[in-house]
Amino acid sequence: MNNQYKKLAVAFSGPSNSGKTTLIIKVSTLLQEMGHKVCIVKHDPGNKATFDIPKKDSYRFFETGADVAVVSPKRTTYFKNETSSIDEIIETFKDFDYLLVEGLKTLPLPRITIFRDKVDESYFKYSNSIAFDETINENEIPSNLDKLDLNNPEEIINWIENNAKRV
Repeated sequence: MNNQYKKLAVAFSGPSNSGKTTLIIKVSTLLQEMGHKVCIVKHDPGNKATFDIPKKDSYRFFETGADVAVVSPKRTTYFKNETSSIDEIIETFKDFDYLLVEGLKTLPLPRITIFRDKVDESYFKYSNSIAFDETINENEIPSNLDKLDLNNPEEIINWIENNAKRV
C-alpha cells in the first residue's frame, strides 16, 4: 500500500435491523482485501456500549471516570468519558483510506441509507442514496436519490468512490 491515503468518509443510516452493520462489514472486508486501510465509527445513541466486562481491570478503571487505553501486542482500545466530534475521531485515526460511519444521521457526510422490508421516509432528507433489496418497491424511492443494490457491495464501493467526502 502506498503512503498516500485517500481519506474518504461516508455515512450509513437506516432503521434498526435494516442491514447497516452487515453492509458495512461487507464493504470494509472488500476494501481491505483490495489493500485499503478502513476505519469505522459506530454511533451509540443510547450510551449502551460498555468497556470490557465488569470486575476486569479496564472496566474498573473506566468506572472511575478516567479515559482509558488498553494496549496489547495486536490492538489498542480507547474509551473516554465524553463525546468526540468527527474531526477529533479523524485526527485520532490519522491515516486511512476509508472512514465508514454507522449512524449519526445529521453528520454532514454523503450518506447511504439502508432499507429492507420497509421504507422510512424520514430518512430521505438526510440521504444521498438508498441501498435496498428485493423487499422494497423501487418506486417508493425518490428519483433524486441514487438507488443501490443492498446485496451488491461492489456497487456500494463504486458509489463511495464517486461520492464520499474527502476529509
